[in-house]
Amino acid sequence: MTSATQSTIINGVNLSTEVAGVPLASYVLNASGPRCTSAEELKIVGESHSAAIMTKSCTILPREGNPEPRYQNLNLGSIQSMGLPNLGYKAYLEMIPTLKQHGKPVIVSVSGFSIEDNIEMVSAFQQSDVDLIEVNFSCPNIPGKAQVAYDFEQTEQALKAITALGDKPIGIKLAPYFDMSHFIAMADILKQYPVKFITCINSIGNTLVIDPETEQPIIKPKGGFGGLCGEYIKPVGLANVRAFRELLGDDVQIMGVGGINTGVDAFEYLLAGADAVQVATCFEKQGAACFERIETELAQFMAKKGYTSLEDAKGKLKPL
Repeated sequence: MTSATQSTIINGVNLSTEVAGVPLASYVLNASGPRCTSAEELKIVGESHSAAIMTKSCTILPREGNPEPRYQNLNLGSIQSMGLPNLGYKAYLEMIPTLKQHGKPVIVSVSGFSIEDNIEMVSAFQQSDVDLIEVNFSCPNIPGKAQVAYDFEQTEQALKAITALGDKPIGIKLAPYFDMSHFIAMADILKQYPVKFITCINSIGNTLVIDPETEQPIIKPKGGFGGLCGEYIKPVGLANVRAFRELLGDDVQIMGVGGINTGVDAFEYLLAGADAVQVATCFEKQGAACFERIETELAQFMAKKGYTSLEDAKGKLKPL
């Protein structure tokens, strides 16, 4: 597997990029969520064409997550209410030396239930060999817990605390926003702190899919309310990447997520301004081969247009 210090060049197109000063051999990596909870799953990511190894969002203590059924495939994506099943942050801390042997960056995702939780976990990972720390402010599937990303005051308090804990680059995973005032409010907060990257978007929370035959929701937790994922949410993901790219300039890097199923999907995120893309639902459905396929399709599409690097198209969405 190509190491992170090298570049992935396909059809004369250089797909290498970097996020927060960390070089990535390719534009495409796994998102926190599917198939990245256990050591066995993370080994598969490490051996794949994913440009980095992203862990499941971890909590202080191990969690089994929400009751089953908590995930269902849909025609254009999925609905899920997993409830952060994970091994607890200390397990991922112990895995880092092994994960680093794959020769690519390791990104840990943390999702505390309080600022104190996030301080404890971020402090621990700051002392490790992890490359990037992604703090999940947007898990929509914990009963009784508000998403930090929709509480701007809490976001500011959390960022003030966690960005002061060490020198490893910190990023935050954001919920989808739908109103321009929310983009502006969040961008203004981000500019005040040394946040190196943002990941947008997480799934669209509190959606409902009903089976008309059984007259029931198709997942069990929270009365059937869950996060909508996959191709359904790509227009929202693109809009969030584009809005933040315009508001933040090049000071904060952006990883785009939401409905990336093909190389052309990845190219659309590139035009919107994403520095890299993360793949979730497609990886869940198709397995690790999806990373190489999306990479190859992206390079073929760019070569057809005469582009030789990501910079040729990044953020260069043309006005209609």
